[in-house]
Amino acid sequence: MAAFTASPARADQCDDIAKQLASQIDGLKVNFKAANIVYLTHPATRELSLGCRGKNYSVELYAKGDRRPKPEFFQLVSSAAAIIFTVPKDDTTTGATRCLKRMGLLRGDKVSMRFRRLNMECTRTRTEASIAITRGKDE
Repeated sequence: MAAFTASPARADQCDDIAKQLASQIDGLKVNFKAANIVYLTHPATRELSLGCRGKNYSVELYAKGDRRPKPEFFQLVSSAAAIIFTVPKDDTTTGATRCLKRMGLLRGDKVSMRFRRLNMECTRTRTEASIAITRGKDE
């Protein structure tokens, strides 16, 4: 009989992280959820999303901004990554800054790097730059 009783509904971990981000970062709003991605909005970015349970990662933060990101963009990305991946904000600031500033003539428009157990992939086009921060499932 106990096996057939309804268990309480549980909120998705991705929703919990998105609500935590919205409550701790000024100007950040949860937009909507589609599949395993929660779309967020913030004045410092063009696009911001939080992906959960991918094939090779458990959580992914994706942010897109201007080709030459402003300091507000770096602050937002580092604050969100620090909350999501529970690492110090100084480490995420350093990693995001290094990744985005390495793009150029010598290294090209796509840079992949690893910093403090976080995988960072930065890309840029003629008008915008983006960063995707993930942590592998086995870490």
